[in-house]
Amino acid sequence: MKSNSPRRSTASLQSHLLAWFRRHRRDLPWRRSRDPYRIWIAEIMLQQTRIAAVIPYYDRFLRRFPTVESLASARQQNVLKLWSGLGYYTRARNLHRAAQQIVAEHNHQFPNNLEAALSLPGIGRYTAAAVLSIAFDAPLSVLDGNVARVLARLEAIRGDLRAPARWKLLAHKAQSLLAHDSPGDWNQALMELGETICTPRAPRCSACPVSKFCRARKLGLTSLIPAPRKKRAPVRQKIAAAILRDSQGRTLLTKDPGAHDDVLFSRMWQFPAIEVSRHPRGELEAHLRASLGITAPLTLEPLPIARHGVTFRNITLMPFLVQLAHLPHTPRTRILLLSHLTRPTGVAISSATRKIAAAFSAAST
Repeated sequence: MKSNSPRRSTASLQSHLLAWFRRHRRDLPWRRSRDPYRIWIAEIMLQQTRIAAVIPYYDRFLRRFPTVESLASARQQNVLKLWSGLGYYTRARNLHRAAQQIVAEHNHQFPNNLEAALSLPGIGRYTAAAVLSIAFDAPLSVLDGNVARVLARLEAIRGDLRAPARWKLLAHKAQSLLAHDSPGDWNQALMELGETICTPRAPRCSACPVSKFCRARKLGLTSLIPAPRKKRAPVRQKIAAAILRDSQGRTLLTKDPGAHDDVLFSRMWQFPAIEVSRHPRGELEAHLRASLGITAPLTLEPLPIARHGVTFRNITLMPFLVQLAHLPHTPRTRILLLSHLTRPTGVAISSATRKIAAAFSAAST
C-alpha cells in the first residue's frame, strides 16, 4: 500500500490542477488553436515579454503572416517592421530563418519531434517542449521561471533555482509530474498557476488549487522560496542622437553601429547616434562629420531627453535637431519623411528610435 501512495498523490495533484485550469484558463488567442505554427509564434513572442504586450503584436503578425509559407517568403525587414516595439529583435530574425528552414527541410510543417525542433534557429528546450506538448501531445515537460517557482514551492526547494544542480533537479521533477494523458494542458496549467496564483511576491495560497500538496506552505517557507536572484549592478549610459532634417521634412536613418547597435537599436534603422560622456553636443557633431562626411556648419538644437531601459542598462537618450539644406547619403543610410516614423507600418525601427522621434514631435507641438 505504501508503495502506491506517491503515485496516488501525484495523480491527485494532477487532477486538482488540471480541473482548476480547465475551469479558469484565460482566453488567450494562441489557446484557440492547436496549430503548431500559431503556438510557436506565441511562444517566441512571450519570451521575456508580458502577455498584455504580446496580444496586439500576435494578432497583427498572424494577419500579415497567417502561414509558415507567408512568413518564410517575406523580406526580413517586413518581419522586423511588424515586430518593431516588441524588443529582443533577434527573436524575429530567428523566427524568419526558422520558417525558411521549416519550408525547405520539413515539408512546410513544424517538426513533431524534439531533435528536429531543437535544430531550428531560436528554439531551445523550453520552446520545443511547449510547442510539441500543446500541438502534438508530446510527453515533454516545460521548465521556465514560473514553473520552476511552482515546483520549488511544492517541494520546498530553497536557494537559487537557476543554479545548474537545482535547475537540473527541477527539470527532473517537472518530467516526473507530467500528466502524460494531457501534457499540453498540464504544462499550460503550471505556467498559468505561476503567472496568476503562485506569483513571486504575495502568492495567493488560499486560491491555489494544489495548496494542500505544497510543502513550502506547510513549513511556512512560501515567502522565502525562491531565493531572490542577485541582480547585476545597473549601468548608466548616455546616448546622443541626431535628427537630421531638411527643408522638405525629411530625415536620415542609418545602420552605422555608433551607439551599441546590437543592444540598443537591434541592428535596425536608427538615427545617427553615439555613446557620449562629458560633451554630448561636441561628441555627436564629431561623430556626424566622421561617419557621414558632413563638412557644412552644424547647429545642434537640444530636444527633450528620454529614458530607456535595456536589461541592466539605464539609458539617457539625448536627441538633437540638426537642420540641413541637403541630407548626406551613403549606402548605409535611408532618407524618409520624419512623420513616417510615428506610424506602425513604417520602417523597422526599435522602441529607442521611436522615443527619439517622439522627442522631436513633442518639441514641435
